[in-house]
Amino acid sequence: MKTLRSPRGMIISFFYHTAFIWPDKIYLRVMYRMMLGQKLNLKEPQTFSEKIQWMKLYDRKPEYTVMVDKVKAKDYVSAKIGKEHIIPTLGVWSDPEEINFDELPSRFVLKINHNSGTGMYICKDKSNLDVVKVKAELKKGLKENYYLRNREWPYKDVPRRILAEEFIEPAPNVIDLPDYKWYCFDGEPKYCQVIQNRTTNETIDFFDIEWNHQNFVGLNPAAGPAAVTPSRPANLETHIRIAKMLSKGLRFARIDLYETGEKTYFGEITFYPLSGFGVFTPDIYNKLLGQMIKLPGERDYDFKNIE
Repeated sequence: MKTLRSPRGMIISFFYHTAFIWPDKIYLRVMYRMMLGQKLNLKEPQTFSEKIQWMKLYDRKPEYTVMVDKVKAKDYVSAKIGKEHIIPTLGVWSDPEEINFDELPSRFVLKINHNSGTGMYICKDKSNLDVVKVKAELKKGLKENYYLRNREWPYKDVPRRILAEEFIEPAPNVIDLPDYKWYCFDGEPKYCQVIQNRTTNETIDFFDIEWNHQNFVGLNPAAGPAAVTPSRPANLETHIRIAKMLSKGLRFARIDLYETGEKTYFGEITFYPLSGFGVFTPDIYNKLLGQMIKLPGERDYDFKNIE
């Protein structure tokens, strides 16, 4: 017996499957209502979620396409912060059939350059690699129209390719490499979102730039703070310097970094965390972070007065 879908789930599924016929604004208004249960205010957006939708529609610059392209971003970022912070590339291909897996090391990472997640494979032991399955997932990732699903405009014209990178070893006694995601506003990193244990029991913590733990979490409502508060990164000053350099001139950007204990590596530049459909707990932080994104005509915000 098939499980009946809720009306909300049916509407979301319908819009996903007919996404190509809907103008961006109409599509986002409907999806915002379905995902967050609220009307999307585009005339006077107030919250972080609303302003992310506004940015999708009205903040469009050609260079954003380079910034989100996982292949081209490497050269763009290297020119700004130095190649020592770039994870070495093992290969770039347009088709999974072009990959010679015998030439890859025993540990490596595969990802699609224009999306997030679909087709990604973290290989920790090549002797256990199911090449047929990995190729199938890569083909699925290449076919994905990442722009169309949530109208994240910069991904629309990214040439679709497969990227192989060196496997970055986490610090000693760490199972998964933590993500350090810096929320930056007009070139100023304000908060760092630390995500740990993605493959086991994901946890999320937020810190300010002095590494004071914050009393909110987001954007995944199922993930709470870690039982043991994440320690200050050994290279915190480097994190902040890189986040400032890469977010300079950008209304809002999330700069993702990795820390191995000795080195700091660039991950990616993201303009739309969880596509603006995530939630903060408590919800007041949706508005507080929204106030930090300054849209045309809005006053400059005094970051020091944010609590």
